[in-house]
Amino acid sequence: MSFRKIVLLSALTVGLITLLIPLSTRAEVETYMIDKVHSSADWRIRHLFSKVSGTFSDVTGRIWIDRKNLGSSKVEATIDVYSVDTNHQKRDTHLMSSDFFDVEKFAIMTFVSTSVEATGKDTGVIHGELTIHGVTRSVRFPFKVLGFGPDPWGGYRSGFEASTTLKRSDYGINYGLDSQGGGAVGDEVEISLLLEAIKLGPDGAPYRTK
Repeated sequence: MSFRKIVLLSALTVGLITLLIPLSTRAEVETYMIDKVHSSADWRIRHLFSKVSGTFSDVTGRIWIDRKNLGSSKVEATIDVYSVDTNHQKRDTHLMSSDFFDVEKFAIMTFVSTSVEATGKDTGVIHGELTIHGVTRSVRFPFKVLGFGPDPWGGYRSGFEASTTLKRSDYGINYGLDSQGGGAVGDEVEISLLLEAIKLGPDGAPYRTK
């Protein structure tokens, strides 16, 4: 048999096998847009002998997810630092100053995933690059997929939660820390992400179920 015939036969065989694979088992990456009205980045940090909490309410971005292979998924997200809210206006103003986030220079936080490691059917770890205060660091977010389904308005949605702990000193935010990492305000920040996302169609518009 000639080399050309062998190549042709191999190609036909691969094509036939592909056709025989049920559609339900093929990879399908779905695109979702983070709905900032129903999403938040919440945090907690030590203050003296207790903890204070706050949230960033303006979280936007895209999630590309392959339900059958979470390792093929990816995320890009942006947080508007001006959306910080600790239920105390004076503290919020201080957080936006040059002592902390310095929003006049660094108004945006960004996260871009570099890989996703599946740890279960609906759980995994997202690895990526997080930029805060002009500094980019590699981070990991253990996450859980909360579900998928139609919404009351004819669209289709998904839900996710993720968490991690960061050191603010890694991002050059050192106000309130002493040389040993103590002080009135702690260094470690506990972060919890709650994300609701809207499925998009091939044209980039919200996918319609009806």
